[in-house]
Amino acid sequence: MSSTLLECLEIETGPNPGLAVIWLHGLGADGHDFAPLVPELELQDVPPVRFIFPHAPVQPVTINNGMAMRAWYDIFIPDLISREDEPGLRQSQAAVEALIARENQRGIPSEKIVLAGFSQGCAMALQTGLRLDSKLAGIIGLSGYLPLASLFDAERHSANQDTPIFLAHGTNDPVVVFPRAQATHQKLQELGYTVEWHTYAMPHSVCLEEVADIAAFLRKVLG
Repeated sequence: MSSTLLECLEIETGPNPGLAVIWLHGLGADGHDFAPLVPELELQDVPPVRFIFPHAPVQPVTINNGMAMRAWYDIFIPDLISREDEPGLRQSQAAVEALIARENQRGIPSEKIVLAGFSQGCAMALQTGLRLDSKLAGIIGLSGYLPLASLFDAERHSANQDTPIFLAHGTNDPVVVFPRAQATHQKLQELGYTVEWHTYAMPHSVCLEEVADIAAFLRKVLG
């Protein structure tokens, strides 16, 4: 793992933020993808927040005929889970952990940080957040799934056992199929996590109702 930090787009909602949200984009997108969401969240009543939108590294993606694009890890098959890119997942996990550590160095403790992600970014938020050895303020997983699920019981860390988790999914998602999300929700529930579960009649995307629900969750865990 290279010691250079991921390139990021940063938006601060006010001076000297004491809170942070690290938001991980989906396959083939970049950090700019969710940046327009910040004003829509209307967090004026929350103390200043630093939103960090990292850009995943560019790499060939097998399922897309080896085309190079921004990706947190390789994807081999449509079902996503019967063959997984474990080295890629762990490399990106280390890169996200490094971003959390940088916020700690900049004066924002882990318990004031929310880790969020969409699709592949959701997988990385769950992969990283639930293994982290310091407590986070919250974890947001949108239109994604829990990767390396068979290893999760052994690798999860108790630090985030009670951390609020927001999971949301479109019931018409053709990319990360709905049963994949249901299995993730069920597994986390069985292991005693506090999961706020939302479903929307949408494909692999984000809708206005979901944005309002995310904003309410952020107010609750950061306010």
